[in-house]
Amino acid sequence: MAKCFSFTTTRDTCYRFSFEHAGLKSTTVVLDECTTIHCWSPKKPNPKKPNLVLLHGLGANAMWQWDYFISPLTPKFNIYVPDLIFFGESHTTRPERSETFQAQSVMRAMEKLNVKKMSVAGISYGGFVAYSMAAQFAEAVEKVVIVCAGVCLEEKDMEDGMFKVNSVDEAADILLPQSSRKLRELLQLSFYKPIKLIPSCFLDDFIQVMCTEYREERKQLIAALHKDRKLANLPKINQTTLIIWGEHDQVFPVELAHRLKRYIGDSAQLVIVKKAGHALNIEKPKHLYKNMKAFLLNKPLPKSASSSNENSNSNSVK
Repeated sequence: MAKCFSFTTTRDTCYRFSFEHAGLKSTTVVLDECTTIHCWSPKKPNPKKPNLVLLHGLGANAMWQWDYFISPLTPKFNIYVPDLIFFGESHTTRPERSETFQAQSVMRAMEKLNVKKMSVAGISYGGFVAYSMAAQFAEAVEKVVIVCAGVCLEEKDMEDGMFKVNSVDEAADILLPQSSRKLRELLQLSFYKPIKLIPSCFLDDFIQVMCTEYREERKQLIAALHKDRKLANLPKINQTTLIIWGEHDQVFPVELAHRLKRYIGDSAQLVIVKKAGHALNIEKPKHLYKNMKAFLLNKPLPKSASSSNENSNSNSVK
């Protein structure tokens, strides 16, 4: 019997309506004969509002990871939410797989949308791209938000046992799941309190809709993050930066948050969210939203206890 209902496709449609209701439109930006970027952008950009670019991680397309934040942020910002290359409707025939190329492609898309100045926020893989945008385009990127993104990891960290996996291939098998068992493993790694009673048919449907297309290319994206990575080669950024992390992140352990804070220095603030894992945008969306909003609007971060692991620029929130 032919499959007649897809929970994932239905939810994707709901997210699309949600974005449209918030005043965004689906825009296809052709960068050249090789590369196309899909982006949600304002139907009527307000020149008096600051611009904010939101970058997603590996889990799904941009709508799934940023939907909660769109309605509350659009009154304050012109919001741009691109699908990174090999996600959603963005693609390329070029061979580049680095976050450097992703950052260049997003910036070219913003230029074509007449966005000259912006702040940028990135979740997980999107945080790597956000950091690269800030490093490459310092004059255009004003503020940076890094959410649970191990930008300062080194290739040797895996050999030293920092991660739950022992190789890039093993990481890709979990981060790009092709079976309900692997997707459950990903949920266990991503959430502080993962939902356990999810029917396998829902998981299989999500995999079929979200995880099968461009799998080999996405695997190459993961490999490019890790290969020959050294902190000494990471460019320093000077923009005011908010680093926000789940205390129990098992994908990028919280030590990487403290390492990044030390590396950037006094221009960075670090917030550690208690009782949260890697999927901070889903587990603790209110915490993420309140901190992002305060930071981007130059207001004090929400009151919280001082972390014992860092100086006064670091906070932990419950």
